[in-house]
Amino acid sequence: MGSSLALTLLVSLLICLFQFTRCVSSVQPLCRSDERLALLLFKESLAVDKEASANPFAYPKADGWKFQGVDCCYWDGIECDHNTGHVTALDLSSSCLYGSINSTSSLFHLLHLRKLNLADNDFNSSQLPSRLGNLSMLTYLNLSTSSFSGQIPLEISWLSRLTSLDLSNTMGLEFGMFSHGGLKLERPDFKSLIQNLTSLKHLHLRHVAISSPVPNILVNLSSLSSLDLSYCGLLGKLPTSIFHLPNIQFLDVSNNLHLSGTLPATLSCRRLKFLSIRFTSLSGVLPASIGNLHSLELLDVTACKFRGPLPSSLGNLTNLTELALLNNSFSGDIPSSFSIPSWFANLNQLHEVHLPFCGITGPIPSFFANLTQLAVLDLKRNQLTGRFPVGITNLTQLESLSLGSNMMDGALPDSIFGLENLQILEIYSNRLSGIVEMDQFVRLKYLSVLYLSSNNLTLLSLTSPNTTTSLPMFSELGLGSCNLRRFPNFLTHQNQLAYLDLSQNDIHGEMPKWIWEMSFDTLFLLDLSFNSLTGFHQSPTLLPWSNILFLDLSSNLFQGSPPIPSSSIMVYLASNNSFTGEIPQLFCSLGSVRVLDLSRNNLGGIIPQCLSKASKSLSVLNLNVNNFHGPVPQAWMNGSKLKMINLGKNKLTGKLPRSMARCRMLEFLDIGNNQIRDTFPFWLESLPKLKILILRSNRFHGEIKSREFNSVFPKLRVIDISNNGFIGSLPSSYLESWIAMKRFHVEHLSYMQSSFYDHMFMAGLTIPDEYNYSMTLTNKGIKMEYTKILEVFMAVDLSCNKFSGEIPESIGNLKGLELLNLSNNILVGQIPTVIGTLTNLEALDLSHNQLFGRIPWQLRQLNFLEVFDVSYNHLSGPIPQGRQFGTFPNSSFDGNLGLCGNPLSKKCEDLEASPPPSSSTFEQNHGVGLEWRGVLLGFGTGFLFGTGLGWVHHNHFYFIIFKRIRCS
Repeated sequence: MGSSLALTLLVSLLICLFQFTRCVSSVQPLCRSDERLALLLFKESLAVDKEASANPFAYPKADGWKFQGVDCCYWDGIECDHNTGHVTALDLSSSCLYGSINSTSSLFHLLHLRKLNLADNDFNSSQLPSRLGNLSMLTYLNLSTSSFSGQIPLEISWLSRLTSLDLSNTMGLEFGMFSHGGLKLERPDFKSLIQNLTSLKHLHLRHVAISSPVPNILVNLSSLSSLDLSYCGLLGKLPTSIFHLPNIQFLDVSNNLHLSGTLPATLSCRRLKFLSIRFTSLSGVLPASIGNLHSLELLDVTACKFRGPLPSSLGNLTNLTELALLNNSFSGDIPSSFSIPSWFANLNQLHEVHLPFCGITGPIPSFFANLTQLAVLDLKRNQLTGRFPVGITNLTQLESLSLGSNMMDGALPDSIFGLENLQILEIYSNRLSGIVEMDQFVRLKYLSVLYLSSNNLTLLSLTSPNTTTSLPMFSELGLGSCNLRRFPNFLTHQNQLAYLDLSQNDIHGEMPKWIWEMSFDTLFLLDLSFNSLTGFHQSPTLLPWSNILFLDLSSNLFQGSPPIPSSSIMVYLASNNSFTGEIPQLFCSLGSVRVLDLSRNNLGGIIPQCLSKASKSLSVLNLNVNNFHGPVPQAWMNGSKLKMINLGKNKLTGKLPRSMARCRMLEFLDIGNNQIRDTFPFWLESLPKLKILILRSNRFHGEIKSREFNSVFPKLRVIDISNNGFIGSLPSSYLESWIAMKRFHVEHLSYMQSSFYDHMFMAGLTIPDEYNYSMTLTNKGIKMEYTKILEVFMAVDLSCNKFSGEIPESIGNLKGLELLNLSNNILVGQIPTVIGTLTNLEALDLSHNQLFGRIPWQLRQLNFLEVFDVSYNHLSGPIPQGRQFGTFPNSSFDGNLGLCGNPLSKKCEDLEASPPPSSSTFEQNHGVGLEWRGVLLGFGTGFLFGTGLGWVHHNHFYFIIFKRIRCS
């Protein structure tokens, strides 16, 4: 027993000795003193600023280093090698660091670093140091969202051990050329950066300016598992071999508008989980082999150029959680039957479905009710019909439901208020009807975005005062066209609104006092247009919303001085009211304003000169139809961003200021219906983007002669200089050089407008960013007002002047013309036969001149001519017969004693019968016209003639108003 005890003690002693030896051998050495000093010096070279990091959990990690002992291996964000004590990892991401890092920084003394993460700090747009290339041991480098700028140094390509490189969202970084001392020096392009980094597994360059094609060498990175090249300005074709990378799991090349190409017929990247090619120019069809990507969880092809039917093999993607197919030209097999579809029913893991702009017709497909994992369902801007689908209320996980801009009818079912997780509900611009009680939304306690606008709904205010505080706090409210007669009381407790639309209701009277305290700091957009509001409690009114971007007060009954917004305002619309007095000088201090529209009011006085100096921010200045007098503002600035200046229908005098030629972005200039006394502003000829020039009804005089600029009105589409005192021959040199009017090409129909995409997005809220140009034109004594103008519309009105001589043959060059008005001049000679080649003409007015000879039979080829007037000339011979000439009234030919034939009672002799054009001639001149005309008529956008017309198109009021006038 004694020996057994001794053996036990011996074993215990040996175990203790072993454990002691193990403990001693595992003691980690202290970090190196030189590296500890380098870390402290690096920390001291930077400041701490809470605004430098966006992460809400950011904190200054390095601040505690001096309190954490002398062993830097235990400091926050530091890792060391257990054997040597060298610092191997430095993670100061989201550490609120601010300052610059240059090549002398002590950071580059840490030569044993394997991981460096400085993401989400602010390095003050300093250059990315080339000495990063000296950290040759690096395998991980993350500088994302860190505010570096300039060229990416070639030395980064020396880091051949890198497996992860993240420079994303560092907006100032770029590849390419740079200038130094007047010399262009070549710097590394994208290809030269990656050619040595063959070990990369993760390459993230989102928002880095690459601006070159994707190099084929990228496919040599066989280890690559994630590649993010979104927002990089990529050019050329995307190499299809990228889709054959054996380990790729994440691929994002989205938002590269000039990146083209097709998807390969065979997709073999079977590990791929994330594929986003949205907002690129990739085209063709989605190959059937896409169904082989069984690991795919996200597929986003938004706004590409894909065509053809969707492959049924998409039903094989049973792991798909997010699908976005919107805004392509897909056709065919999107299921819409009540039975479970053959392939979509398999996608029962979907969390998000985005199918706007997909042309889906008929009722909402019943299969959506079976996708019980759905959190986001977006079907807006389709052609859905029928009642609101009750089955959707089975989707208890639903957080966002977007069905706006469809044709659904019926009432909003009460069961929709059972979707307790709903945060976004968009059902605007449908045909829904019935009564909606605001009390019902108390049940949707997470709802923050609600759009009910532009239906036939009647919204009832709260029936119980206690419900006001129980409603959810909304960030966006669209309550336009909801039959409201007063401001809803529940708004008094809404202090988080960013977007509020109360337009097109019947709200009367003054703005209530409590409105000034509503969402004081958060409101970005307020739309009160098309109501019957009369005024404010004080004048002049300083609007209280400190961050307001978009304010629409148009089409009300407001009186007094226009209210003054905060300096944040970008779009200010106050047209069609009864505002009086002068424009307050405070408007000149609105340094961010892009659109200022005070048109159709009773404002007077002199237009403040400072508005022309504000043109470096202004894009649209519309003061049309007021009572302003005095001179046009003189000091238009170099660098002006103005695209539209409309000062028409006032009482302005003097001359046009030559400084307007500095407005190089100008597309629209209307100075019509004033008292301007000047010669033709030839100095506007070289404006490279001018599309519309209206000088109508002023006191312009003299001859019109080009000063022989190299480019003369190169983009001009509409010119109206009628009702002035111009003399001499018609400006044939201009008619020969108006390039834009010489051709007619339609790829897609769009309106002339000013857009400012770069400025109108904030905090996830998209603000309206399109301002449509509008104008009035006259023909045959009829005034026609267009609140929208198609880009392809072209018109020339030189009427009511004193032009003499013959109509030049060069008029036949303007093949795109829809309106030509030369009436009420002193023109002589014959009607040129080349007018018969202007096959787009809808209106031709040559009345009240001294033209003689016959009406050319070639005019029969003007198949779309709706108005034709040659009255009060000296024409003779037979009137052409058939086609459009069978529709013109007698008055079109009055005052020409020598004319004969229908519709006049005077018969022609047989020998005077006009020869018919050959069929080949007719087809040659009409082949193109017939092709596009059907499209335009579908939009109702050609010249329309009659007694009156008005309609609403896609929530935009679009009126054409007819009124007879005469030359003054």
